[in-house]
Amino acid sequence: MMSAYIDFIRIRFIMMLAYRVNYYSGIIIYAINIGAYYFLWQAIYGDQDTLAGFTVAQMTTYIAVSWMARAFYFNNLDREIANEIRDGSVAVQLIRPYSYLLVKMMQGFGEGLFRLLLFMVPGLAIVCLIFPVSLPTDPTVWLIYLVMLFFSFLINSQINILTGLFAFFVENNEGMMRMKRVMVDLFSGVVVPIAFFPGWLTEIMQWLPFQAITYLPSSVFTGRTPLSEVTGVLSIQLFWFLLLLIPIWLTWRAARKRLIVQGG
Repeated sequence: MMSAYIDFIRIRFIMMLAYRVNYYSGIIIYAINIGAYYFLWQAIYGDQDTLAGFTVAQMTTYIAVSWMARAFYFNNLDREIANEIRDGSVAVQLIRPYSYLLVKMMQGFGEGLFRLLLFMVPGLAIVCLIFPVSLPTDPTVWLIYLVMLFFSFLINSQINILTGLFAFFVENNEGMMRMKRVMVDLFSGVVVPIAFFPGWLTEIMQWLPFQAITYLPSSVFTGRTPLSEVTGVLSIQLFWFLLLLIPIWLTWRAARKRLIVQGG
């Protein structure tokens, strides 16, 4: 049975190959974004060596890695699910002998693998040639970062799935999806590291899953979070992954009952 789910990863990866030119152009767009933030932060730092615990070198690396990591964990599962709910095709998916939500997660992972190999890796290599990015030399840091990046994908995908499922209960959840995307980019630390948030907002962020998507993995990668604290950081990601399973299950259960009632 598991082989069938693996096939969904492979099929989505092959489908993404048909649009690889778009992603090559996306590398250029991401490089421009990184460049804009790089020069912005250079101006903010001025003659200062550190801000909010970040050195200039760490901030440059943080910007590059955060944006390229976004290329991996980003997906449109929320929009896909919402569209399938609106056009009724989700009903066909439900009668098939597999878990609809697990299939969506596998499809998102197939897209993520494509973005990792053909977007993130070459994009990071190009960015390193243009900007003074300082990559870690310790292979342990790379290994831990890849594990954390996988959890970033899982948590972001869970939030997307949960957002998409709300299409069962509202006529149009487009506004919700747009708001979710802005919140993830802002509160995960892609736009501004959470360390720069006001104290009261930083406290709130500790009670939300967004920091586990970008800020925590990038902090480990840049060396701002030492390896001695990695266990605690990984436990935060694991905690949010397990916790988000509960609202997804409850929402999916309520959605299936609603679908059955609407279908007569």
